[in-house]
Amino acid sequence: MTRDLRSTQDFYTEVLGWKFRQGSLGDEFCVALDDGRPVAGIAQLTQRLRGTTAWTPYFAVDSADDVAARIRERGATVAVGPLEFGTGRAALASDRDGAVFGLWEGQTLRWAVGRANAPACLELRTRDAFAAAIFYAEIFDWATQRPGGCDVTYEDEQVIVRQDRRIVAALRGGGVEEAPDPHLRPRWHVHFQVRDLPSVISAAVAAGGTVMSPAPQTGRPGGRSMICDPYGALFTVTDAPEND
Repeated sequence: MTRDLRSTQDFYTEVLGWKFRQGSLGDEFCVALDDGRPVAGIAQLTQRLRGTTAWTPYFAVDSADDVAARIRERGATVAVGPLEFGTGRAALASDRDGAVFGLWEGQTLRWAVGRANAPACLELRTRDAFAAAIFYAEIFDWATQRPGGCDVTYEDEQVIVRQDRRIVAALRGGGVEEAPDPHLRPRWHVHFQVRDLPSVISAAVAAGGTVMSPAPQTGRPGGRSMICDPYGALFTVTDAPEND
């Protein structure tokens, strides 16, 4: 979501090399393409679409109404919807700690986290990764044998979510013996894999973005850097696959 659709497109074209086409949801939406493949959507904030400038993950669900009910039952918030958008229905919600995420019921484009040029991984930074993992597993039916289910494991002080053996999300909080961090602002982060991390960082700065975490040392693989675009949306770029 952004307040300036055209300028946002220009920024991500300069930084990530994306091209854009109009989405099926109207003039206020566009789809980002990398090598001709859809990787993300960008929407203009309007009176109808209110919110803050941010990258937000949307999870595909069979029934937005059912998932919205589960969210409310567990003390979290459904801020918008479910509403009809084009051929589907969408809702915007936040978990019990305030991390914002979306739901989408309906046809989806041929993209999937961790595959091809789509986002490499989703990362939830939260106060209590275990509590968050239980919440999301319950509302999305993770850790079940149903079609579309995910494997949820604890590795290296983080909760890892896999689908078809690929990492699709990581939930990170305090260490095992540590209390949840009361100063952490929970949020979902989107990771995009890039071919030349130093060049992407330089392009982001030149296009008006801000590097929020230290840039990696040149020539060392496995680096990542968090960037804030000129309009306030945070995202992470990485030069190494998020999946083993």
